[in-house]
Amino acid sequence: MGLLTEIQPLPWEKAKKYANHIRDHGITQFLSIYNKTKDREKDCLLWGDEIEYMIITYDDEAKNVKLSLRALDILNELQKEEEEASKKGYFMFYSEKVEASWQPEFASYMIEGIPSNPYGSTLKSLLRVERNMNLRKKIVSKHLRPNESIISIPNFPRLGCPGQFLVPQHELFGPKLKSLFLPDEAMNSQVKFEYVTINGAINDRRGSKVAINIPIFHDKKSPNLFSECEEALPDHIYMDSLVFGVGCCCLQTTIQTCNIGEARKLHDQLAVLGPIMIALTAATPIWRGYLSDVDSRWPALVESTDERTKEERGLEPLKNDRFVINKPRFDSIAYYIADDKTLKKEYNDQNTVYDQNIYKKLIDNGIDELLARHMSYLFIRDPLFVVENALDQNDDESSDHFENIQTTNWQTVRFKPPPPNSDIGWRVEFRCMEAQITDFENAAFVAFIILLTRIIISYDLTFYIPISKVDENMINAYKRDALNSEKFWFRKNIFANYDGTEDKFEQMTINEIINGDGKEFPGLIVIMFHYLESINIDIETRYHLGNYLEFICMRASGKIQTTATWIRNFVRSHPNYNYDSMVSQEINYDLIKMVEKIQKGEVKVPELLGEFKIQFN
Repeated sequence: MGLLTEIQPLPWEKAKKYANHIRDHGITQFLSIYNKTKDREKDCLLWGDEIEYMIITYDDEAKNVKLSLRALDILNELQKEEEEASKKGYFMFYSEKVEASWQPEFASYMIEGIPSNPYGSTLKSLLRVERNMNLRKKIVSKHLRPNESIISIPNFPRLGCPGQFLVPQHELFGPKLKSLFLPDEAMNSQVKFEYVTINGAINDRRGSKVAINIPIFHDKKSPNLFSECEEALPDHIYMDSLVFGVGCCCLQTTIQTCNIGEARKLHDQLAVLGPIMIALTAATPIWRGYLSDVDSRWPALVESTDERTKEERGLEPLKNDRFVINKPRFDSIAYYIADDKTLKKEYNDQNTVYDQNIYKKLIDNGIDELLARHMSYLFIRDPLFVVENALDQNDDESSDHFENIQTTNWQTVRFKPPPPNSDIGWRVEFRCMEAQITDFENAAFVAFIILLTRIIISYDLTFYIPISKVDENMINAYKRDALNSEKFWFRKNIFANYDGTEDKFEQMTINEIINGDGKEFPGLIVIMFHYLESINIDIETRYHLGNYLEFICMRASGKIQTTATWIRNFVRSHPNYNYDSMVSQEINYDLIKMVEKIQKGEVKVPELLGEFKIQFN
């Protein structure tokens, strides 16, 4: 989630005067890192995954399920356990060596779990992922109370509803969030993002509370939602807090590349895949107790983190601010950055604003135009977290000012320079996938992305389309049943050519993109299978990777449902559902109970998982 700290930051009115200082020194820190590491070669391919989990608690007598605000207590126990294990050099659990690490997350009901060490360069390492994910849950479960559980769907369907949805329950409209629907205690008090809200780096900078409006799904008897305040749109599910977006759980992967050039290439190619993966992993159809007309958490993330002022949003003439900014911090990328012959100038077609002074500083210090434009776009933003006694840093030894800006640009994919004076290489973080119910699904999507990076590099694939088309794909990606009902711009000739052949891109279904169109376009999965056949791998690895890819094939073809479609169908087929878009307390209880059973492999749901087996439980 970025840099975390418990240091007391400055309130926004005092912090903003240091914005130029942090931007200037942040760029100086980037230049120092770049000059030291730009020529590094042959770093090992390493990678890892990240899953965020929710802690829930059941009230079986009342047929209610709530979010448990004990995540920090559980995290303290996990980190204590992890520290003791690191002193011994290992940690034994269920007679197996477990490598897991734990981080705080934004919400008081969330925990982030990652492998404590990155996975290696062999394809066999992909087989460790599902087992490790399962063991993470088992480790957490040791610290849960008898009525508690851990699940990995993106959002809690009744977060912000009337009645009890938190344990313990607290008063709404506290001095920090000032939310109509959530108490301040929903935020993790140990994470810097609490301070973001306290100090106004979101709401105060914006000049108002964030406004999240998600269109309602109109069922046979759905009500016409009224506007609950000036910011609420008619027939939309209105939410007013950062928690509704950043409090969602996601699935991410980070890949260390061999060198900076490879990292820049993967950044660009994965950015095109972002919308496709959002639709493939869609798992978020319910907001504040209503079925919505979207299937993904992405629009809530965008709107909940939008700190742009009215001037920056183009609603008022520029007077106090520097730029009209056409994208929020949480969005698709603004610029391609690879030094690639197949990248044409016209593909960076959004004419996105960037800081001309920072751009000049970068160019004057030897940074090429593409990378300079990318960095000077990120650095149009103000820092969201300022500590007065940490302003003066050694720019050759620290990257704190750089990361202050870098890590609060929450794009679908992030290009990550090495930390100062470390053995860590240039990395790419793929950030947009939704957390799935089972470890099998999550592992399958991680394996898919890692294999995708291998075929991109091995076969010199290029997915370049104009960024305006990527943005169009993003809008389509989170629509209801986008997997089956929408088409997405994609490149037809993905095998790189340098002979001036005219580029072709057209709208395709996700099934065509993944499985091929039966004519010209081979499909990404077909290329992956060819790749696996071309290298020497053992039978076990080939079998398990084949299972993961076959699952992706079936999901892309519509033969099995997305998590969002399965949840929507579960609600609409529930005997207590009144076809009014409302997800009652009892429906939600039954839904989460079923999610947990699926997660543990206790029930078969062929419409969601086909005949694939849930392992390691």
